[in-house]
Amino acid sequence: MKNAVKPILIRGAKAFDPAAGIEGEKNILIQDGKIAAIDSPSALSKFEGAEVVEAAGQLLTPGLIDIHVHLREPGEEWKETIASGTAAAVAGGFTSVCCMPNTVPRNDNASVTKYILEKAQAANLARVYPIGAITLGGLGESLAPMVELREAGCVAFSDDGRPVMDAGIMRRALEYNLMLGSILTVHEEDLNLSQEFSMNESALSLRMGLKGMPEAAENVMIARDIELARLTKGRVHFCHVSTKRGVTLIRRAKEDGIPVTAEVTPHNFTLDESAVEGFNTLAKMSMPLRGREDLDGLLEGLASGVIDCIATDHAPHEKDSKTKEFDRASFGILGFQTAVPLTLAQVRAGKLSLKRAIEALTSSPAKCMNLPVPTLRVGAVADITIIDPEKKVKITEQYLRSKSKNTPFLNQEMQGIAVYTMVGGEKKFSFEEEFGSGS
Repeated sequence: MKNAVKPILIRGAKAFDPAAGIEGEKNILIQDGKIAAIDSPSALSKFEGAEVVEAAGQLLTPGLIDIHVHLREPGEEWKETIASGTAAAVAGGFTSVCCMPNTVPRNDNASVTKYILEKAQAANLARVYPIGAITLGGLGESLAPMVELREAGCVAFSDDGRPVMDAGIMRRALEYNLMLGSILTVHEEDLNLSQEFSMNESALSLRMGLKGMPEAAENVMIARDIELARLTKGRVHFCHVSTKRGVTLIRRAKEDGIPVTAEVTPHNFTLDESAVEGFNTLAKMSMPLRGREDLDGLLEGLASGVIDCIATDHAPHEKDSKTKEFDRASFGILGFQTAVPLTLAQVRAGKLSLKRAIEALTSSPAKCMNLPVPTLRVGAVADITIIDPEKKVKITEQYLRSKSKNTPFLNQEMQGIAVYTMVGGEKKFSFEEEFGSGS
């Protein structure tokens, strides 16, 4: 018989679950890993024996989900481990993450998938859903054993930072995934156009003397895979869309009833290419930061729902891989602990409604990957995030829970911070316990 777990009463929070139509000041009772009751403050003002979490003025949402992350284990544990990555995830308010297959060895066989799941279970923080490789070694030459990977626990398939350049292989992958009821989540880059780029192709890249990636390198691959999805009826999810034209293509595909979804990263809707001036390698990423017009187009696409969700593309790198010549430095940026404040900054700026922001971080990513949709309904599993929209924090190396510290937002102050994260009814992160009650 299991030991009784003390119930938790979250008191006075501004509950907000757009998918369930829940909005308003509530008290929420958590018992046996589930939401036992949700009611007005007067109805649950007292509960004998419950641990009380005071959340007056704070935003309480279903647990946040990030469907595009890199946990680096196995093979690159000096950058990140599943334990350190999921610690950063819960500190950012994320209760579930989908990890990309670019591990060493690559997640193209069941043994790697099972290893990831075992490490995630041992860490016992955020839920981890592995994504398997589309092709063996991510080389784009022959399909990975998708049935084996699916049975081992992979929720989707991707070659991550590498495109599937062969359209015939991409077609067969879509047909397999239709049979499996799965999704291909794809990085769209025509390598013949991008040619080992370092940043966005523009007047700035010419001035800096760096090889730029034209927007067409992304757009033509989005267009190709829309047509392959039209042909096969297989589901395609577009990773880290970065161009205004890409948004237009996806909008038209959806209007045609083609089964496509898409994500945008907080850094791509916050920063433009000027962030790389001075050869700032912390702003080097793939997809690259684009122009201001693209940034505005991404925000419009997110606000309208053409872009389904927000995903961080959390990509930790050790300091040495960033402190070198720009064209030799690694691509990538941390994302877990800056995603919420960067998103809420767009809400305060009037570019995004709070409802859409919460949808894009909770129910929408779950639907993109066929994951359980988090909710605040009574009887649901208690995956919960509490956000203080007024709290300000300086993004220091000490604040970041990742092993790596590669973010262009380092030492900047941000507002709107996850302060409490619960997974399966268990507290996994408390800002006050971790950092104290101060900002």
